[in-house]
Amino acid sequence: MSKKEAERFLIAGGDDRGLRARYDQLEPKETFVEEANKEGFAFSMDEFDDVLRESGDSFESFGNPRKRGIWWM
Repeated sequence: MSKKEAERFLIAGGDDRGLRARYDQLEPKETFVEEANKEGFAFSMDEFDDVLRESGDSFESFGNPRKRGIWWM
């Protein structure tokens, strides 16, 4: 597991509207990270939190339909 994998996931979501839409709906964060790991991304919640903190992003969602401002485009 690594922070690089969390970064790869955020980039993949930035490139793939379908992935982004699926994950924007997932709550809580534990489920979000578990699903990402099931899809082949290998990172822990602590690593994910570190990447979000370092990039200045927040996991909070907004809008209808729900969106998150975490994706790297």
